Amino acid sequence: MKGLESLLKPRSVAVIGASDNPKRAGYVVIKNLLSGNFHGPIMPVTPKYDAVAGVLAYPDIDSLPRVPDLAILCTQGHRNVDIIEQLGRKGVRMAVVLAAGMNVDLDGDGVTEDVRMHEVAKAYGMRLIGPNSMGMILPWHNLNASFSPIAANKGNIAFISQSAAVCTTILDWAKNKNIGFSTFISLGDTCDISFAELLDTLCRDSKTQAILLYIDSIRDARRFMSAARAAARNRRILVLKSGRTKIGSAAAHLHTGGEIGLDAVYDAAIKRSGMLRVHNTHDLFAAVETLAHAVPLRGERLAILTNGGGPAIMAVDALTERGGKLATLSPETIDKLSAVLPASWSQSNPIDIVGDADIMRYEAATRILLDSDDFDALLIMHSPSAIAPSKETAEHMIRVLRQHPHTAHFNILSNWAGETQAQKARQVFTQAGFPAYRTPESAVSAFMHLVEYRRNQKQLMETPSSFGETQSNPGHVHQLLDQLLEEKIDHLETHEVRPLLESYGFHTLPTWIASDPAEAAHIAEQIGYPVAVKLRSPDIRHKSEVHGVMLHLRTAAEVANASQAILDRVSLNYPIARIEGLLVQRMANRAGAQELRIAVHPDPIFGPVILIGDEAAEWDIHRDAAVAIPPLNMALARYLVINALKTGKIKQRSLPDRLDIPALCKLLVKLSQLIIDCPEITELDIHPLLAAGEDMTVIDASMTIRPFTGDTQERLAIRPYPKELEMFTALKDQTPVLLRPIRPEDEPGHKAFIARVSHDDLYNRFFSEVGEFNHEALANLTQIDYDREMAFIAVSLDPDSHEEQEILGVSRAVSDPSNEEAEFAVLIRSDLKGQGLGSILLNTIIQYCKQRGTLRMTGITMPTNHGMLALARKSGFQVEIHFEDKTAELLLPLQPENLNAASD
Repeated sequence: MKGLESLLKPRSVAVIGASDNPKRAGYVVIKNLLSGNFHGPIMPVTPKYDAVAGVLAYPDIDSLPRVPDLAILCTQGHRNVDIIEQLGRKGVRMAVVLAAGMNVDLDGDGVTEDVRMHEVAKAYGMRLIGPNSMGMILPWHNLNASFSPIAANKGNIAFISQSAAVCTTILDWAKNKNIGFSTFISLGDTCDISFAELLDTLCRDSKTQAILLYIDSIRDARRFMSAARAAARNRRILVLKSGRTKIGSAAAHLHTGGEIGLDAVYDAAIKRSGMLRVHNTHDLFAAVETLAHAVPLRGERLAILTNGGGPAIMAVDALTERGGKLATLSPETIDKLSAVLPASWSQSNPIDIVGDADIMRYEAATRILLDSDDFDALLIMHSPSAIAPSKETAEHMIRVLRQHPHTAHFNILSNWAGETQAQKARQVFTQAGFPAYRTPESAVSAFMHLVEYRRNQKQLMETPSSFGETQSNPGHVHQLLDQLLEEKIDHLETHEVRPLLESYGFHTLPTWIASDPAEAAHIAEQIGYPVAVKLRSPDIRHKSEVHGVMLHLRTAAEVANASQAILDRVSLNYPIARIEGLLVQRMANRAGAQELRIAVHPDPIFGPVILIGDEAAEWDIHRDAAVAIPPLNMALARYLVINALKTGKIKQRSLPDRLDIPALCKLLVKLSQLIIDCPEITELDIHPLLAAGEDMTVIDASMTIRPFTGDTQERLAIRPYPKELEMFTALKDQTPVLLRPIRPEDEPGHKAFIARVSHDDLYNRFFSEVGEFNHEALANLTQIDYDREMAFIAVSLDPDSHEEQEILGVSRAVSDPSNEEAEFAVLIRSDLKGQGLGSILLNTIIQYCKQRGTLRMTGITMPTNHGMLALARKSGFQVEIHFEDKTAELLLPLQPENLNAASD
């Protein structure tokens, strides 16, 4: 990562504002650097002292004998803009700023001090951590550049936090649990370096196996989502997000200055990225301890071994409440256990080996379980017992687990209940590398963290089904929106929303406009009864305020009287409100149907989000709605609906026709596409949607629109499928071909394509023997982040219908996060060589990278891959062959300045 090398591997450190006063941060930072045994030069900068902690000090930055890799600013906030200027002139490329309170405008020009400091740093190419940072600790580099009173042990967990207080809490707890860290960074107010850049860096760090984030708020949703999705594919990532309530969100805003977004949207973003969210520090500690010791969870079945029935029942209750799965013992395992346990044992899971169980009974039962394949994780529980003392039993069980050849296949958790003696036993487990918990509930909570993480990872890799192209007419919708905006109409009611929704295939209820009660009665006579009459007023957003909706009207007289009553109530309660007539609708048949509410909400951080829940007059989006971030496909829409059902946001009714989940998912995908295509739509509320089997009918809807200029996709947290990149071409034999970006739905077709590539061509592409591609490998090739990578596939078309047939070839480019360099690859079906397909695909990916502003493309192949080498040279690549390594490196500068540099 550009600019982060000197942050994570500094060879020299300067401490600006170093002090000999023990109460100053400048003193604590120097002492921590010295006590950590950092091997590089430590250079205190202060005009007050000749030396700090016995280390020669320098009066100012200019007098430093060398340019430090890292500068730690322990100075007051109002001085830091000038200090960054001095460091920039010196050539320093990385600084950590400890001062708080820099998000203030001292000069009254609307620019805060942290923004001003960042602008100065940017001019010199300097990167910043902070302000309001506690500093950073790199245990593997013996660097403690922080004012933390507690050091960090070496380990494999990276911790990144916006809160200094949370940092010290975690360090204190980790010290007690003997858990270590690979990297420990306090980000503070993130005026420059953010979570995203550190995720991109740490996910490739060999010392880091898991990453833990404490987040108050984020600033760049697109950047964060891309980095998180990439990192979560090869590192476990845990997130503790504060501000779960409205008041908590406001406090987080005051703490870091970040925007206040819906907590449920953060939750959706974390799950969508394949990360795991914990909700409090207790869960965080349990999850960290589990991650520090756990092997990847192979399944969700939990077996419980206990000497006490009560605590085991508590564990089962906790497991059931969180949606966990209790393992079922096979008859063979039950028979083996019955041979070594008393007749009174439970004969099922939980395996209650009875309160008088001694150490040997624990051992016998554990060995039988480990020899079976009945479970995926084992929770060993122990209540205080004179027959099986806590510490001695723990020590014996550690020996059993270490000796058994199958232990590594399972997740082993322990719960030794009690305090004095049990605490010593828990330390035995922790020191042996097995997570230990004080209560049954915390042990189950830790197990469920692994389960939820596994589910989120599965969601990240789930291949969506496809129901074909979404029926849509965006041109017509844009025409209607432009017309409404020209007329200064920004809030639309049902009759105005109806044509927009119908253009995207939504089924709506026909609506007529009446100017007075008499006309309303006449319309009702024409369309048939029963009908509904609704107020039409741009000044009254909520019709319920004036009882502006009358339902189940069955005669002309009822319609006329109800209409007049609505107008009279408005005249009485809102005499100045504009009335634009009445809406008349035929009543929908609600018998056996479920009423849902679906909305589009503009989140200030993640852009437009989709909400779904049960229809309710008082709908609190913080409490009553499940949330998803567009774009949605069928798999993601299904995940949203299932989540809404599981959490009770949608209640499964006892109806003749149960909720048709596929039909609802199709509607959500259509809605997602509408929002992507039409950035003018800022809010949409469908209330209710009548779900009756496959029929999904919009009864009422309102919409808010605004003029929009700029990139329609930039407002989205996840870049949607770039349909605008689709293009048609033909091979030399005139076979019609569609070139388009790859989609997750292409996984089956991509597997069939690879099957028709020869063994030699696959070896040239992947540099190794390639067997059958499994789902995970294919998902990595088809489920791409369009913001960072691109894969164009060539698909043959039926000459008559022009329907897609087979995938013929693929070209792809994966860029680094700063979009400086993209590595490319091309693969075509082996029986299609000589048709010009390779040249078409390579030129397509080159043009795409040029348009994105990528500086250069690189590739690597084998010297024997003569076809690829010839194609690369023809396209302008520089080719450098390394015969000793059996590789050929390809380089193509893409931008004019790079072309000049390459020629020089």
